[in-house]
Amino acid sequence: MRIAFPNVDHEPVFEQAWNDPRNTRFEIPPIDVNRVLSERYRLERPLRLTRSQLWEMEARKARRPDRYIPYVVEPGSAAVWADQGERERVERFVRKSRQRLWLQPERYELILEQTRADHAQQKVTFIGAAEYPGPDGAPLRAGTGQPIFHVVHGVGGEETQPLNLWSVVFLTGQQDSRLLEPFVRMAHEGWLPGYVEIYIREDLKIGLSRRE
Repeated sequence: MRIAFPNVDHEPVFEQAWNDPRNTRFEIPPIDVNRVLSERYRLERPLRLTRSQLWEMEARKARRPDRYIPYVVEPGSAAVWADQGERERVERFVRKSRQRLWLQPERYELILEQTRADHAQQKVTFIGAAEYPGPDGAPLRAGTGQPIFHVVHGVGGEETQPLNLWSVVFLTGQQDSRLLEPFVRMAHEGWLPGYVEIYIREDLKIGLSRRE
């Protein structure tokens, strides 16, 4: 028997949540990847990332968070199903993983995300869910240790000067500034996101280290 999985209109859902003043949101300022590489890192050999390469990384990360964000996702906990593949340059699937809680990083909980990867816009939209049918149709329930959240990962800028884009909105019901602290800290530190470092090191096979 074919299992019917609920669908979601990703972009309007994210926009509605983002514009709701009761929710808690944060957008990391666009990261000029090649500028940060040049100023903050040592590389084994010269590298200028392209927008196409950054998008390749984002598309892979959407399906393999355990590989590209192992500092967030518990090893072996990630899976993808309800996979519609690529249709008219858009992929849709559901993703589960056990992730560290933002305010209690020593704890992991189940996160369920309805995912849309738009290859034309070079943007991935993750819509969090409290409950979703698993691969066999039995309900899965997300952890309750933090609010459900939606995330957009994307690539902007020019082909030779790409920008890494990232924004998150927590469905809090009222503003909770505590949830923003990890993101403010990341933006202030000024490094590349860890997944970009992993892509360079493991996919492009170029060693890099942070400058002191």
